[in-house]
Amino acid sequence: MISIDDFLKPAYTHDLTESGVAMAARFLAYQIDHSGGSIYAQLRQVVSEVAVELAFRRQLSEKGVPFEVKGNMPFSDPNRFDVSLGGHRCEVHTLLVSKRNQITAIKHDPLGLLETPALLKEHQFSSSNHLEKDLHVFGFLLGLTSDSEGETRKAQEAGQPTYLLHPLKTSWSIPPNWTPLGKLALKSESQTNMRVEIGGLDIDRTFTSESMTLEPLKRVYAKNEYYSLAYVHAEKLPEARLGLHSSEKDELYLILPHEWGNIWVYGMEIWMAGYIPQEEFRRKASTTFSGSRVFQYSTTQTKSLSVPVKELRPLEKLFSDVIQWKNGRRSW
Repeated sequence: MISIDDFLKPAYTHDLTESGVAMAARFLAYQIDHSGGSIYAQLRQVVSEVAVELAFRRQLSEKGVPFEVKGNMPFSDPNRFDVSLGGHRCEVHTLLVSKRNQITAIKHDPLGLLETPALLKEHQFSSSNHLEKDLHVFGFLLGLTSDSEGETRKAQEAGQPTYLLHPLKTSWSIPPNWTPLGKLALKSESQTNMRVEIGGLDIDRTFTSESMTLEPLKRVYAKNEYYSLAYVHAEKLPEARLGLHSSEKDELYLILPHEWGNIWVYGMEIWMAGYIPQEEFRRKASTTFSGSRVFQYSTTQTKSLSVPVKELRPLEKLFSDVIQWKNGRRSW
């Protein structure tokens, strides 16, 4: 079991969010499970997960803990990787806390986090790719999000960073046939120039993207060849419609001004709680059914398994064991 004193607090820096939003775009392109809940909430979760995992790796380096980075499962985004400690694969799980009242409560009395459920989706935990010796590491990210157009506009007016995305519908992002979309044209009805980025997959299902400047009412053609198109990213909230046209689909796709979401996570603090081996999690876990209310979510979207955070093991002890293993003084 752990106490609050066992929590580690790696620094949160701006570049962690930048890395997260870049990975979120690839999340869309590789069509990892989008089911349940808001797609923008899922993308912010991806941003949070990447930020915390990178902060965790930095902490390992700072503490002199030897680790390796292994490729992820073949059915997921090939650009994602897992950390291996002492020959044990580690999956870092992030619990995003974005409500102001919860953040305030945690800072005032962090002891409540010990009773928080460390959640794993049932299908995620039961994956055949897991070994009993795998380790699950849990961390909290305290950070705000802008969940509405009004909040995003206020953030931009205040000079805060944003990352605006429009995920394309499945006929574009998951085409029924793997054939080229042909010549892609974009046109903006805004009265000023608009800087955008598009991203998708090429013939080899490799992620590809490009940026372009759209002048008012002027067609601009993409340079890359796309077989699927996952998203359009805009630097600022558009004031008018944006259109895409595929020569092969012979279809006009219109994005209205309200059909954008800001996936930037305004990170404040990271609290790495602890870890638990797969086998121990299996023995101790209880079921959290879909639709349940827990600390992190007003309503859970899927059936999950969980243990209280207090049942986790201290990370500092894990780090010490890994260093001893590397030096030949401990066997796993």
